[in-house]
Formats: sequence, structure tokens, C-alpha cells
Amino acid sequence: MPALRRTRASLTLALCGTLAACSTLSDVQQTFFGGGVAGPGSQQRRISGFVGGVVSDEPTAALAGREVLVLGGTAADAAVAVGFTLAVTYPSRASLGAGGACIAYSPARTGAGEGVPEAIVFTPIASTAAASSRTDRPAAVPMLARGLFALHARYGRRPFETLIAPAEQLARFGTPASRAFVRDLQLVAGPLMADPNARAVFAPNGNVLTEGTSMVQPDLGATLAQLRVAGVGDLYQGALARRFEIATATAGGGISANDLRAALPKTVSPIILAAGRDQVAFLPPPADGGLAAAATFQSLQANAGDYSGALNHGLATAARWRAGGVDAAALLGGQAPASGSLPSLPASTTFATLDRDGNAVVCAITMDNLFGTGRIAPGTGIVLGASPASSTPPLLAAAVAWNPSVRGFRAAVGGSGQEGAALAVAAGLANTLGNHAATPVPEPGRANIIACSRYLPDTESSCGWTADSRGSGLAAGGE
Repeated sequence: MPALRRTRASLTLALCGTLAACSTLSDVQQTFFGGGVAGPGSQQRRISGFVGGVVSDEPTAALAGREVLVLGGTAADAAVAVGFTLAVTYPSRASLGAGGACIAYSPARTGAGEGVPEAIVFTPIASTAAASSRTDRPAAVPMLARGLFALHARYGRRPFETLIAPAEQLARFGTPASRAFVRDLQLVAGPLMADPNARAVFAPNGNVLTEGTSMVQPDLGATLAQLRVAGVGDLYQGALARRFEIATATAGGGISANDLRAALPKTVSPIILAAGRDQVAFLPPPADGGLAAAATFQSLQANAGDYSGALNHGLATAARWRAGGVDAAALLGGQAPASGSLPSLPASTTFATLDRDGNAVVCAITMDNLFGTGRIAPGTGIVLGASPASSTPPLLAAAVAWNPSVRGFRAAVGGSGQEGAALAVAAGLANTLGNHAATPVPEPGRANIIACSRYLPDTESSCGWTADSRGSGLAAGGE
């Protein structure tokens, strides 16, 4: 893992595990079906001094998140802006057709679970319509917009529509294709261009986009404008939902209005392990990359530096959970098999945000395949995610470390890299929390990290952020 910009501190890790119960997001789900603004009025004054940091696999998205922090937004506000921007700049992994999961931490959170991170889970959902109709490319129900809205409803401050507007402008007027996106495009350009709607966006005038060339997506811009004006609910129970149903049928994806209406995010308690004086919250199933990361982290604490053994233990744990019949707590308590494997896994992407008050968010997003189904729902600009019923889900891996005693943020780590995603999180945490040299996480994993060696709030000078140097992402912040 590359060295963090600023200071890194060390803590000796001692590990024990607990798993909290889950609950639905009932207190905000009624707002998913309509528009409106969650949060007080917009504050355009730009703040000075420490604003926090943002790390993303795609640079334009990281800069969009940083701009929100400079305008006084929370980590959740910044994460929403990053997510919608990725839908424009990185649709190979995070279009509006994607799904995922986030962990949010707020030291000022009050009530049940005071000051404890929460997971917002909006993983890809298979369409029931696709199972009962003739579809040649079954699509996942789009979950990204609802997931980001759920995150904002609980932790946001700025008006939600202001966080969509920058992405809308990028789609309407164009944005330079990034190196990260072009790398993905080059891998699947041949089959992707078989879809005329994808070809019109990603190979205008017959030329496949190259790094730095403008990528213009007017249909996606119009869809984002509809979400901004009418609210996210319009995609799930409104005029946009009806248009999308017809468009997905044309694209062979088979998503019905009933599928859209029923698809809701959940807030769930994360998997929590002790790490010395700190606690670490991992994404819980069905984002089972978090479970694999927790098991891998346990393994590294028992056998520091044994990356191969830790990787195998994490993959075996995830494979056993996917086989059914055992819960995550039992697997982390010692019932995981000694060996086990998963089939070839699809790509994902991660990002993390931190604000000046010590609020943090880390998310893992996927299309269940590069460019999902490889088709765009005509007239909407949305690249359709692949249905989990027809493709193997990825390991969505992310974690947040904090200290309950001082109510302070310590670190946020997101991991990607197919089978290496969980190890990337575990190794990133071990390097960040422990007294270890700053070394890259093992291949093929990639880690995005934000850390404050002496916690935040109160010691902002100890905070730093880094994108994996082997990727094409960006870590952006300010003071």
C-alpha cells in the first residue's frame, strides 16, 4: 500500500468478533417514492482550512466529492456526488444500473447504536420479470440512485438535487474519458459495440473513445435531470419508471415496474471486530466481501504477513456463506472450512470520503460484470447492470475503523480487484492500524484508504488519503 499523504500511526491489534443484528430502513423508505429535499438549504460559502478528503478509482469523481466538502457538505454529501459522477465517468463499473453497499460513520450520531457505523446495502437485485419472460441479457434492477438517496437521508446535509447537478452537466456537455474508464473500455470494446446505443456513446463516429477524448451522454443527462427535478422516486415509481420498463424490454434486460417499485435499500448492522483499542466495521452479507475481509483480517492478526493463507481463508469463508446454512457470526467464530474457492469474480470499484467533523463513508459498487449486460436502455443512457441470477456476484469489500472511547474516526478502506478485494481491505487495515511498513496490498487487490493516525475530530493534521498507485484513481482533499 502506498504511503498515506501526511502521518500514519500504529496500534497493536488484538482481535475478537461480534456480529450485530440487521433491520430494514423503515424510517426513511417512504421518502424513496417521491421527490423533495432531504436537508436544510444550500450553503454556497466555501470553507477554508481542513475540509477532509476523497479517494476514488476515477479522478473526476474524486474532484466532485472534494468540491462538495469545500462547500460545507458532509462525507455522505460528498459520497453521493462521487456516486452520481461515477455513473457518468465510470459506467463500466458504476452506472445508474449498478448496485453496491456503503458503510457510514458519524461520531455525533445519537440514539440506538450511538456513534457506531451503519451499513447501507443496495446490492444488485435480480428481476422477477426477466425470470418469467424471454430476455437474452437479464439485467439487474438499478439500485445506485436509491442507495445514494438512503445514505443522504440519514447522513446528508446539502440539498440532494445539488449533488446530482454536476453529474448531469458532465453527461450533457461531455467529460474527458479517463484512463481508468478507457482501460475497461479496451477490454470489452468488441462485444460492447454490438449494441447500437452503446456504440453511439462509446464509439462516436465509429471511433472507440481514447483517453482524454470527450464522452457526451445526452440521454443520461436527461435522466439525471429528471432525477434532480422529480426526485429519485421517479425512476422507481413514476413516469421515468414506465419509460425504463419499456427501454429495458427493448434492450433484452426485462425489468418491470413492479421490480423497480419493490427494490429498496436496507440499513444493516455491520460486522464488528475489535482491533486493539479500536473497532472495525466491515460490510455485512449480502455484501459478502465484507465477511471475507473480516475473516481475512482475523487470519492476518493470527499470522501476520501470511497473505496467501489469509486470502484462502477469506475466500473459503465467503464460499461457505454463499453455500447457505450458516450465518456470518458462526463463520467468524471458527466454523469456516479450511479451504474453499469461488468462481471467477466480476469487477467492482470503491470510494471513500471524510469530512472535517470526522464523518466518513466508504462504498463498494458493481455492475456484476464490466459494463453489466453490455447494453444501454435506449432513451435513458443507463448502462444495464448484469443480473446476479445469471452472473457471479463480486466480493464487495469495505471497512471503517473508529474508537468508541474517544468517538473518533481512524480509517476507511475500500478494496477491489476480483478475488483480491477482501485481502486488499484486510491488508490495508493491517498496514494502517498496525506498525507496518507502507507496502502495496497483494495483487490483484487494490485499496483506497483514508486514515487519521490520531483520530478525527480533534487531530486533523494526522489525516491523510491515498489511492492505490497501481490504478488510475485520485486522492483529493484540502486544508
